[in-house]
Amino acid sequence: MKSDTTPNSFVPGAVELPAEMQTAIARRGDAMGPAYRLSYARPVAFVRGQGVWLYDRDGNGYLDFYNNVVSLGHCHPRVVEAMHRQAALLCTNTRYLHDSVIQYSERLTRLFPAEMSQVMFCCSGSEANDLAFRIARHHTGGEGIIVTEHAYHGTTHVASGMSPNLGVSVPLNPNVRTVQAPADCMNISGREQVGRIFARDVQNAAADLRRQGIRPAALIVDTLFSSDGVFPDPSGFLAEAVDAIRAAGGLFIADEVQPGFARTGDAMWGFERHGVVPDIATLGKPMGNGYPMAGLVVRPDVVESFGKGARYFNTFAGNSVAAENGLAVLDVIRDEALLENSATVGAYLKSVLTDIADDRIASVRGAGLFVGVEMRVPGGDAGESRDLALGIVNALRDRRVLISTTGKYETVLKIRPPLVTTSVHVDRFMEAFAAVLKETG
Repeated sequence: MKSDTTPNSFVPGAVELPAEMQTAIARRGDAMGPAYRLSYARPVAFVRGQGVWLYDRDGNGYLDFYNNVVSLGHCHPRVVEAMHRQAALLCTNTRYLHDSVIQYSERLTRLFPAEMSQVMFCCSGSEANDLAFRIARHHTGGEGIIVTEHAYHGTTHVASGMSPNLGVSVPLNPNVRTVQAPADCMNISGREQVGRIFARDVQNAAADLRRQGIRPAALIVDTLFSSDGVFPDPSGFLAEAVDAIRAAGGLFIADEVQPGFARTGDAMWGFERHGVVPDIATLGKPMGNGYPMAGLVVRPDVVESFGKGARYFNTFAGNSVAAENGLAVLDVIRDEALLENSATVGAYLKSVLTDIADDRIASVRGAGLFVGVEMRVPGGDAGESRDLALGIVNALRDRRVLISTTGKYETVLKIRPPLVTTSVHVDRFMEAFAAVLKETG
């Protein structure tokens, strides 16, 4: 069922496009090669963004209910001002003393459990997950890593090799084992058994690694299971699996690239919903609201031997402009009460989606401003449900509303608006969504 073609992507020749857009697409392909993809059956070209809106050359506004990179909204003025101010003053790396990166490091780690008190900087979530595995391998002496069966953790050699989401053309590394996502656990025996079953699967994966002579190094999960289909509940179910990987000699790595920075509305970090303290938490995308920032926060005892034995340096990571950007992001989350907004508006979004009486909606799942809507064709197969979900995404795009799909079969609508979203924006989204459901009925 799973295709190597990126879901919700443009297929050349499948739709008629204006000549100007065809020319731009051809130029892009000639200059950038075949590996890149464009979103939507009919691509969109934007020239500016503001808040929850993106604008094309004709001034048409598109409601962005998908973008987690600029989680504070496009071009947030306080973040733009901080970037501009510091870029005009000094941009230098972490081999020089600079107050901003120290201040940012202190403020960021104070947002984590006391046990996690040190931070290392990268430029992307892929780099952060790659570095986290290096640290886990050094600390445990192991090589094995356990992931969920449709996880996405990045694009480096190591990270892509533990990202089943990328498809069969990107093979998993030999030291990787997969476990069923919580969705499959729930299908087997109900919500109350999710933690027990997930922990059992982790134990079995660790045992299989050992049978192959591979010592387990880590279990890494996106704490909202974003690529598996958005499975945040029941809160707390991860705790048993964390105990299981530690009993097997490995570490727990919480991938917070998508769930982190107030996204869930319950807490600053997704792992907090499960009452666990990771050994390492990896961060990315929303960390700089569009500026390339990422990193990991780690227990000092876990990184101590790695830090003493291996020099770590990343030319751009933690530079002074990035640090000021990061400080501005934390200021905005605090000053604009965006954690609370994520909880309130997210609950409203989830409730109005749940209230829709349509037998094609199998379930609505989510936490804060991250919601997955499972679509199905009654009596149909997964392929038909996937086509339904993708059709809805593209019909919404034609109504200038942007979302995407996720999940094992891409049957889940991935709705992830900026943290500054209001109930008015939700109403605008719901108006378009209801119209699309009616059209496709």
